[in-house]
Amino acid sequence: MANLLRATDEPRRAPNRRAAERCRRKFLRFFPGGFRDETYLDWERGYKWRAHLQWEDALGSATWKRLLRQGDYREVARRAIAIESRTNLLFSFEKMALRDAVRSSAGAKLFAVGLFDFLHGRRLEQDFGRWVEQVGRLPRRQTRVLTWPLVTVFGFLAQPDRHIFLKPQVTRRAATLYEFEFEYRSAPNWATYASLLAFAERIGTDQRALRPRDMIDLQSFIWVQGSEEYDE
Repeated sequence: MANLLRATDEPRRAPNRRAAERCRRKFLRFFPGGFRDETYLDWERGYKWRAHLQWEDALGSATWKRLLRQGDYREVARRAIAIESRTNLLFSFEKMALRDAVRSSAGAKLFAVGLFDFLHGRRLEQDFGRWVEQVGRLPRRQTRVLTWPLVTVFGFLAQPDRHIFLKPQVTRRAATLYEFEFEYRSAPNWATYASLLAFAERIGTDQRALRPRDMIDLQSFIWVQGSEEYDE
């Protein structure tokens, strides 16, 4: 995986090797075969990778551009939502909020164009910031749309080589256990997302013996550390 982060002048605490080893041991207790473990593939990686392949088939760059040229914004939103709906990444209220937000032509256009620009732009920080702004402008009925899971899920499914998914509570707990200084703020923002990418990069380096393939493996490692599903 390419290094996605720009250099910063902010010093970071040196990696805690004991914490990294402790987290690796926990992961291997559930999945002795690491990222190639059959149970891991069944429980964690398989459905996320299938969603990615479905995304490439339904919303590849050429297909997406054609739909945008035709002004078929609702179809873009429909396809994206259909792919995500086959996963358990978003809560049901977030799924409903998004469906409501893209029901109108204006909402569907904001979503379809904003997400394309985010995924196919060349300046990650600026592109992410604009995507957050676009999501914030989506129509809202009852539940807010601008949440970390909703902002990050589509990048994760579309481009797991570049983007990662953020579940705040689980990720914060995992970062504490890993002794990584995760710079979290509740409102979606670039600094927190950059910190999450740095966390993933740290895990990829520390756990390179497990041969993580992409952000799906790194996000799954985080999930195992922080989720109550994997409490021991």
